[in-house]
Amino acid sequence: MEVYLDNSATTRCSERAKELMLTLLTEDYGNPSSLHLKGMQAENYLKEAKNKIAATLKAEEKEILFTSGGTESNNMALIGTALAHQRAGKHIITTSIEHASISAPAAYLEEQGFRVTYLGVDSSGIISLEELRDAVCEDTILVSLIMVNNEIGAVEPISEAAKIIKEKNPQTIVHVDAIQAYGKYRIYPKRMGIDLLSVSGHKIHAPKGTGFLYIRDKTKIKPILYGGGQQKGMRSGTENVPGYAALGEAAAEIYEDFDVKTDHMYALKERFLQGILDIEGVTVNGRTGRDSAPHIVSVSVNGVRSEVMLHSLEKKGIYVSAGSACSSNKPSVSNTLRSIGLSRNLLDSTIRFSFSVHTTEEEIDYTVEQLREIVPYLRRYIRR
Repeated sequence: MEVYLDNSATTRCSERAKELMLTLLTEDYGNPSSLHLKGMQAENYLKEAKNKIAATLKAEEKEILFTSGGTESNNMALIGTALAHQRAGKHIITTSIEHASISAPAAYLEEQGFRVTYLGVDSSGIISLEELRDAVCEDTILVSLIMVNNEIGAVEPISEAAKIIKEKNPQTIVHVDAIQAYGKYRIYPKRMGIDLLSVSGHKIHAPKGTGFLYIRDKTKIKPILYGGGQQKGMRSGTENVPGYAALGEAAAEIYEDFDVKTDHMYALKERFLQGILDIEGVTVNGRTGRDSAPHIVSVSVNGVRSEVMLHSLEKKGIYVSAGSACSSNKPSVSNTLRSIGLSRNLLDSTIRFSFSVHTTEEEIDYTVEQLREIVPYLRRYIRR
């Protein structure tokens, strides 16, 4: 039996998205910058995809900028905002549990003379709104917050945070990394006080290499790619029409029967937790109820290295991540796990299980059954 529980790393492309993409790869394959009919058809596909995405956000089509994925969206949000507002100030606020596509450009901006404040989190991975309020000042040009942490599924209080930021400094831009949140929550940027919002396609059953950045109307941001002036000069380069059309289709699809899908994932999460919490040596990191993400469970197994557990499960046909897939191939310790105060002996003993709308109860039960056999076996070899 094969069980894929690494959906926070990537998801299987949906049939609807795949079929539309195939049509654009082989039939309606025009360049949207061309002035002939095939070019106009391609441009219409892009406009339709933007409208589908905008509808899920209660936004406008002109506020959607297509990108190559979450990393580019996050880089553009940070670097583009910093370049556009550096005369107003050089202070940026983010958190200690951000994805590398935020922490790395933040470090780059520090090298360029910007001052970055990193907010701490509690043992559940949640920021302090008081610490945020104290951190915002006159020269704060940007606050970038992850909405759902990619490793432990912590959900940040985005609306409350945005309200505090705007009250303290109305000129501060609020950016949200929604890469693990979009498709799992209803997100309405205008209502929530969000100016910029990053999304990645392959987390919501769209193809890899697709994503978008929501840019609230009249928000100043500079491009980081220059060339032919596509997308109104904000991101030059011939658009990936098949990928973006499929992204629009996947975005529309993921929000159909939304409550049913979300309830399904929460039920799977509860079933999984009930099955593993009494296994000796197993602990769950972060919150586990509906105040956590529906699709992510971070599990530490005392005495068993995460790589060993990952490959032991793989032999049983179960695919998971060691922490976050984006960083699991690197030797560095997770900033998220350190930030929540995880004990040193568990930092290298943590794996992430992540579900999708297609995950079944049978798959969860099989995984629990295997864990109940594998964990006691591996823990026999704990160094005393």
